[in-house]
Amino acid sequence: MSDIESLRDQLRAFAAERDWDQFHSPKNLAMALAGEAGELLETFQWLTEAQSRDPSPEVRAAAAEEIADVLLYLVRLADKLGVDPLASAQAKLFANAAKYPVDKARGNAKKYTEL
Repeated sequence: MSDIESLRDQLRAFAAERDWDQFHSPKNLAMALAGEAGELLETFQWLTEAQSRDPSPEVRAAAAEEIADVLLYLVRLADKLGVDPLASAQAKLFANAAKYPVDKARGNAKKYTEL
């Protein structure tokens, strides 16, 4: 069993023990995920580019907590939709490699449609 599968199973048990499965529709989970992603953004909101690259221990701890929330909701949403998040991520990485060939994208932040 992979780490993601183990986390998925722990989340299933956590929700079941609290009778929260009734609230965990894909819509609600996606909304919660977006909210947590916003909280992650908030940890970096007023930092300079340099500060965001080398955050203080407090900012790093706050970001770690929000990253955990994002991951938990993402894994739960994937479970509810029957999606393997690792397989999906690997497929997306493969697709992105085709969209952003190294010879055109290296050192360039343009969208693939502008390369």
